[in-house]
Amino acid sequence: MRRPVDARTYHARAVVTGAGSGIGRAFALELARRCGRIVCADVDERGAKETVRMIEALGAQGLAVTCDVAVEQQVWELSETAEHWLGAQPTLVINNAGVGAGGDVVGETPLGDWRRTLGVNLWGVVHGCHVFTPWLRLAEGGGIINVASAASFAAAPRMGAYNVSKAAVLALSETLAAELSGTGVAVTVLCPTFVTTNITSGELIGAAATRLADRLMRLTGASPDDIARTTLDAHDRGRLYVVPQWDARLIWRMKRLLPVPYTRALGLLGRVLPSS
Repeated sequence: MRRPVDARTYHARAVVTGAGSGIGRAFALELARRCGRIVCADVDERGAKETVRMIEALGAQGLAVTCDVAVEQQVWELSETAEHWLGAQPTLVINNAGVGAGGDVVGETPLGDWRRTLGVNLWGVVHGCHVFTPWLRLAEGGGIINVASAASFAAAPRMGAYNVSKAAVLALSETLAAELSGTGVAVTVLCPTFVTTNITSGELIGAAATRLADRLMRLTGASPDDIARTTLDAHDRGRLYVVPQWDARLIWRMKRLLPVPYTRALGLLGRVLPSS
């Protein structure tokens, strides 16, 4: 494939959150293949260091940083560490860190699960955008990729906290794209369905929901490497939305063309889904 003219994902000074596994690790490794230098942030220090070892095996440079993106001060410290190690501000920020959540209906999902889900999935992205966007704007270039989910528009039952967190990331990304229009800073939001990662093993997902998600992931899950490569290529082309899988695109169209029948169908689905 021909390299895009505005190939901002090549030779990038990048910060990737949630880089210790899954899609975040795949982003970090693909950026390494594109000759980037990557700051790999994750609450899991061991996972982040393993990603750095994989980056170095590709002949690139990486730095592991322990960071809980739900904590504002830790994201500020991440930005300072990144600037010091990179020797300049990052040119690409990928707000990827997230937790899975699901299994109970609204009203039965513990409020602590809501707070943790929103803390990582939403506030983690808010913190990343708040801290890094002003520097990208001053530099009049670079890019931000926010990882949402098809859950941001699918609104499946028994996933209230997760759906809300990802819908907010989608809205934030759209707002940011409008605010940064004409500045040279590109914004992309990724909305996949199932990707073969370890997200379903999180403590905020009920056992029955985990079993169902694992089955669907095995049947329809995409490779995180494919998702990362597709998203970075789309970012280079200036695309705001990346909806990489056929099932996500089908849901996207159905909800917009047939919103009432779509919601009724979800209601039927919710009555047969296993509870946690």
